[in-house]
Amino acid sequence: MSTAAPAHVEQNSGAASVLGQFNITATSQRVQIANVLLSEPMHLSADQLLEKLRHIGERVSKATVYNTLKLFVERGLIRQINLDPERTVYDSRRATHHHFHEVDTGTLWDINPDDVAFSRLPELPDGMEIAGVEVIIRVAKKA
Repeated sequence: MSTAAPAHVEQNSGAASVLGQFNITATSQRVQIANVLLSEPMHLSADQLLEKLRHIGERVSKATVYNTLKLFVERGLIRQINLDPERTVYDSRRATHHHFHEVDTGTLWDINPDDVAFSRLPELPDGMEIAGVEVIIRVAKKA
């Protein structure tokens, strides 16, 4: 399996190849979903993805979208971000980065990892090492 971040692909070009790099069988519906997700960096919920697919005339069930997203996350093609217990979005940008999350609208913006600095981290539990650090900064419009 490739560990490199997938190149964003143009509609109807290269999605099947990218899926193959992540050991994902390129079924028609998976290619349709990958075409939308990998066309540009984006953060979408499963429902937003389904809406985009239907808007462009693709026929795909809600269950297929959820199952495909789960597979894409498991294989490392996309990242799953749990914003709160009721909201999950899928990030097509795999490179390490952080996010601003507007709490009123749910909008996410990427933050370059070089723009966040840590002066210290807590002591790790015995036998553990850091696998990664991701920051979500929740923001709201000023009153």
